[in-house]
Amino acid sequence: MLSAIGLDGVSETVYREMLAHPQDDLGQLAERLGIDDDQLRASLERLTALALVDCSPDAGEYWAQSPIRSVGVLLAHQQSELAMLRQRVEESQAAATLLLTQYAEVCRDAEADWEELTGIAAIRSRLSELSARAEYEIVTLAPGGAHKEADLLASREPNALLLERGVQVMTVYQDSVRNDQPTVNHVQWLADHGAKVGTVASLPIRMIIFDRKIAVLPTDTSDAAKGAKLVQDTSTITALYALFDEIWNRATPWTPRQPRTEVGLTNQELETLRLLGCGYTDDAIARRLGISHRTARRIVANLMVVLGAGSRFEAGVHAVQDGWIPSTR
Repeated sequence: MLSAIGLDGVSETVYREMLAHPQDDLGQLAERLGIDDDQLRASLERLTALALVDCSPDAGEYWAQSPIRSVGVLLAHQQSELAMLRQRVEESQAAATLLLTQYAEVCRDAEADWEELTGIAAIRSRLSELSARAEYEIVTLAPGGAHKEADLLASREPNALLLERGVQVMTVYQDSVRNDQPTVNHVQWLADHGAKVGTVASLPIRMIIFDRKIAVLPTDTSDAAKGAKLVQDTSTITALYALFDEIWNRATPWTPRQPRTEVGLTNQELETLRLLGCGYTDDAIARRLGISHRTARRIVANLMVVLGAGSRFEAGVHAVQDGWIPSTR
């Protein structure tokens, strides 16, 4: 029951017995529980570290602290750990971005492997050319919620020609596309004409790969229209396709209505819980899920009601306890 706060079964039993029989010494406690001194000492060290038990080192005495006090200390400790985890994630993202930038600088002169496109007109022209040359497959990660209706309609003819030629088209959208009817209509049109479509709650990057040979990536992830990199390096393409394949394998096959998981939540709601557990704000959650700030705030509020939680942190704890999200770090 208390595993969510880092307590193993033996230590939890020791703590409960100490609360129920505060007069017992360590020998009586070990005898009552049927464990040896080493097991008892290990449990007491764990309980002391979690502030559930206090001790007098000189006298070798241990006594259980009130759960009312201890739980507050534990929650504050876990909140501190979440804050540090979020900081490590942000530092890792910054390091990864720096590494990719440095790698791009090294490869800038290798025109056979890299090509830079500036502006939306250049990007569209090159994508049109690559689509016309595609032989058997185009795979796409398409983050963001609603797409511009004019862009969607303009893409139908090229997509129709691709599908008629037998080119396999596979696209992963975000679940949030279901919030926009023109986008829903377009995705349904793709599915009706033979394209394979799936959705996930969040996507890491915008990406198109042609015939597993050429990839197009944005130079600015916050504004894909600014420019793009065309990549042909074999090892990079292999890694990017592996990323697409992993996302595709866990994507939900397209349906106009957002399906629910076995716990009764949508993938978007489960991802919101995971992001809450990582310390994300409503604004950050909205950006990751491709939804508005208002929608993100509504999802968080609804989840707190469903979980009977009084705070965002408590919602994350309850979600772990109920088995809705993994309890592993």
